[in-house]
Amino acid sequence: MSYHNPVLLKESVDALNIRPDGVYVDVTFGGGGHSKEILSRLGEEGKLFAFDQDPDAHENALDDERFTLIPQNFRYIERFLRFYGARKVDGVLGDFGVSSHQFDQAERGFSTRFDAQLDMRMDQKAEVSAAHIINYYAQDDIANILFQYGELRNGRAMAKVIVAAREENKIETSFQLKEVLAPFLPKAKEHKILAQIFQALRIEVNQELEVLKEFLTQIPNILNEEGRLSVISYHSLEDRLVKRFIQKGMFEGEPEKDFYGNFSVPMQKVGGLILPSKEEIKINNRARSAKLRIAKLKS
Repeated sequence: MSYHNPVLLKESVDALNIRPDGVYVDVTFGGGGHSKEILSRLGEEGKLFAFDQDPDAHENALDDERFTLIPQNFRYIERFLRFYGARKVDGVLGDFGVSSHQFDQAERGFSTRFDAQLDMRMDQKAEVSAAHIINYYAQDDIANILFQYGELRNGRAMAKVIVAAREENKIETSFQLKEVLAPFLPKAKEHKILAQIFQALRIEVNQELEVLKEFLTQIPNILNEEGRLSVISYHSLEDRLVKRFIQKGMFEGEPEKDFYGNFSVPMQKVGGLILPSKEEIKINNRARSAKLRIAKLKS
């Protein structure tokens, strides 16, 4: 599995409670690890749809009549499933981490390890890259991105330094950005802080939280009565949205209660939070922050 080592593979697919003749969706196809596992449990009448907007992932398409790869962002899941004749499905799986392939390809700009162009676009046709944000966004907007998406308390100070530096020369590579922000990168915490900075930029470039919200709100419309949602998130911002949608049916505020103090939500959780085992983390270090949540339609 050189493209990507799938995280919580058995657990996330077990969560779908797969029926051999069912219809399932893998919204983050990547290297196809989760999709292959789903297909291995389907019979001849089963069907699997997969989404991935990254052209690199399309090279991993599976040669199986039961499989259809949809080259689109999963924020459009309901629209494209209808286009392919699937109004209702029996399970949806999402693994929201950046693939190992994307991290390991220096030119994609996702990794802090390489001196590469600040790109970070999942969809290579998208207009906004990380370099565009760094060089053209207003100082307050950069500060908000670093604070909200990177959870960096000194995001405002970082933004001020970035804006001052870009007036001298454009900041186009990861190492240039690292050099500009050197005062905020003490040796003991350099890797952690850089990871937070890159996470913040990546989330903004790909609108990751908005995409996740749009995706989740469509799930009650497309799941069959006994259908399951199985999602793996890798940072607290994503996990908070998933958890809150399952619990409250919304991402902020509180649902309206009836006369008796009860409120109605479309989904309900199945089981508790599932984390990778120590053995899996030892084999695949990128699994260390993964969290799996499972839900179904409220009965």
